[in-house]
Amino acid sequence: MNEKIPETEIELEDWMKKNCYNFDSYSVNGNFIWEGYGIDKNGPLYYWYYTEHGQKNNLEIFRSEKEIIEFAFTQISSDKWAKTHCIGFTLDEHKSSKLSEILKKQKIDFIQDKIPFYADKPAFRTFVLGCDIKQSEYLKTEFYEELK
Repeated sequence: MNEKIPETEIELEDWMKKNCYNFDSYSVNGNFIWEGYGIDKNGPLYYWYYTEHGQKNNLEIFRSEKEIIEFAFTQISSDKWAKTHCIGFTLDEHKSSKLSEILKKQKIDFIQDKIPFYADKPAFRTFVLGCDIKQSEYLKTEFYEELK
């Protein structure tokens, strides 16, 4: 099935919402991000930029909204992390495994990984993909720990 490519920032934002993309790493239609890619307009030009640690770097320049939106759509739709939603974050490997079993039983696609967190302990993360967040978000209350 061929999907119509959005032509405006509003259409791109609506497409992302409809397909349950997250906006954590993409600034589309003006949403704030700490780090990631975004769209800016200055005069007649559109800029595809990357921002990190408060530093914004323009990566590409486009002469029309349609051109930058087509570019952004291609970038976002090919980024598997743009469709991820973190529902599990814990230092307890057993708890992470329990969440994995629940998601398997519900036939929900997910990604799990382990990242350094404390010097001697890793954190275990669980991400669901796309609109599966709608049927699994409730699991965050048990499996997403606010660690400091």
